[in-house]
Amino acid sequence: MSGKQQTHSNAVTYHRPGHHHNRCGSGCGCFTTFLKVLITIIIVIGLAVLILWLIFRPNKVKFHVTDAKLTQFNLTDNQLQFNLALNITARNPNNRIGVYYDTIEAAAVYKDQRLQTKWLPPFYQGHKTTAVLSPEFSGQQLLLLSGQGLAQFNSEKLAGVYDIDVELNLRIRLKFGAVRIGKFKPKVNCELKVTLSSDGSSAPSLFQSTGCDIDYW
Repeated sequence: MSGKQQTHSNAVTYHRPGHHHNRCGSGCGCFTTFLKVLITIIIVIGLAVLILWLIFRPNKVKFHVTDAKLTQFNLTDNQLQFNLALNITARNPNNRIGVYYDTIEAAAVYKDQRLQTKWLPPFYQGHKTTAVLSPEFSGQQLLLLSGQGLAQFNSEKLAGVYDIDVELNLRIRLKFGAVRIGKFKPKVNCELKVTLSSDGSSAPSLFQSTGCDIDYW
């Protein structure tokens, strides 16, 4: 009797090797397939981008302020009267890439306060060409200065040279051959030192051409 009980016990606890239940099932196989397809797509896109970069060798458009004329910059009772005219060059150094400037927002900024915003007309810039932007800012704007900011203004007024920033907010597309790609939104910042010219002359010798920083992200 004890032998039969022993045999029955062994029959209950014995498992044939290789017959464990597959807890993963078909869902695991689908996920693995999806993961392989996703990795393949990422590799293909990466290779395509690398090939395009090797073919076109894209370079950033370069911006310079080549001339600045400031004929008015008077602060009275927190009201600033100003008149500023600029020439800004945009140089496309690429041999095979054109640039569509769909939106061009230009702003004059003083002591982190925006004086005025102007919208410039859109245009297309071809390969290895230079375009000139000529925004003009004039009018009256509330300008609140105190402490260090006011001290800096008085110092600049005494010297006749003002630290004025010009910002460009762009929306551009790139043209590779017949293909147009992207909706990029670069930001251009130009930090200028502009001499006040009360007689209205441009005084080109007093302004030095100034490069601008560009941030594509």
